[in-house]
Amino acid sequence: MRSAVSIAPLTLLLLQGCTGVQSVFDPSGTEAERINTLAWTLILLSTAVLAVVCLIAAGALWGGERRRARISRERLVIGGGLVFPTLTLSILLSYGFYLMGSGLPAARSDGRLRIEVVGERWWWRVTYVDDSGRRAESANEIRLPVGRPVEVELTSTNVIHSFWVPRLAGKLDMIPGRTNILTLRATKAGISRGQCAEYCGGAHAFMSFYVIAMPPDQFDAWLVEEADDARIPTGANPAAGQALFLSAGCGACHAVRGTEARGTIGPDLTHVGSRRSLAAATLENDADAFARWIRDSQHVKPENLMPSYGIFTESERSQLASYLDQLR
Repeated sequence: MRSAVSIAPLTLLLLQGCTGVQSVFDPSGTEAERINTLAWTLILLSTAVLAVVCLIAAGALWGGERRRARISRERLVIGGGLVFPTLTLSILLSYGFYLMGSGLPAARSDGRLRIEVVGERWWWRVTYVDDSGRRAESANEIRLPVGRPVEVELTSTNVIHSFWVPRLAGKLDMIPGRTNILTLRATKAGISRGQCAEYCGGAHAFMSFYVIAMPPDQFDAWLVEEADDARIPTGANPAAGQALFLSAGCGACHAVRGTEARGTIGPDLTHVGSRRSLAAATLENDADAFARWIRDSQHVKPENLMPSYGIFTESERSQLASYLDQLR
């Protein structure tokens, strides 16, 4: 009784991993749903086989003479040890090919939204390309229209990364010099979390991102705003922060469309204030997080390529944070 009571909390804790924004058992995309179906098929069949094997083993250990004699017959060994696994695994393999084959990328369509995702060190460069060829660059967050297939072109500028959003699709490697294409189709609105699934050194463990699936009309309106230039800051603190951002040389690494900041080394910050997170899903997005990141980025995300800026006073950090938070 005591052991059962102690096991119950552990079981509940393990079950927490079956839900949430990064759970493969809570699919919200067509490919993830196929993966989930295949996974449960394998889990249930494996459980049934294990139960039968345990029953046979129990019979061999504690059964009577007649039961042991039946178990030791050559027919059971050949049927259960050769024929059954060969037949079962062949059926599962065929079913897996059939199920996952239906998720292969379709022929490229000129009218389909395309998203280019480049694995950087250690963040994600995201560029939306619509059917008119208009481009809008963002970072560390992907937005999708529900019900529409979206081509995601994956590549890397440095080492091999791996793009994985468990609730939407299986993982696919991002290889320097090569472009792999993953088709995502969200089946319901909501937020999913993705992760680099290939060790890439440095801050690999902090290389995450969010995928936000939106109703199509809301997505279309958002994409128009995302392609626009940054708004002119309002208020004394944000205006002072913009002047400091440009004079301190932040624009050498970062771009803010509509200003003189045109850097390409770091993430595009044109609408950074509207993103769900900062530093590739390392921090929540608010003014305090901006100030913390500027002051101590190497402590927040060790080995990332942005140095900590201790040169700014607390007042200057507050001005910069206010400006960045207003970039929506």
